[in-house]
Amino acid sequence: MKRSRFSEEQIISILMQQERGVATAELCREHGINSATFYKWKAKFGGLEVSDARRLKALEDENAKLKKLLA
Repeated sequence: MKRSRFSEEQIISILMQQERGVATAELCREHGINSATFYKWKAKFGGLEVSDARRLKALEDENAKLKKLLA
């Protein structure tokens, strides 16, 4: 699976810029992303803070390890 160019912290900062009133098309152009990618990020990370995203990543990693042990 391809690794993202953006970290969770960067994604959340981009989403927060949009919440502050910056146009979505302008953000996508500025950061070089597609609008579909932006809306996928918004669905996944919308409303999260940086600490919440770190906790989510830790839980996903732990879940992956447990699934690997089970298989």
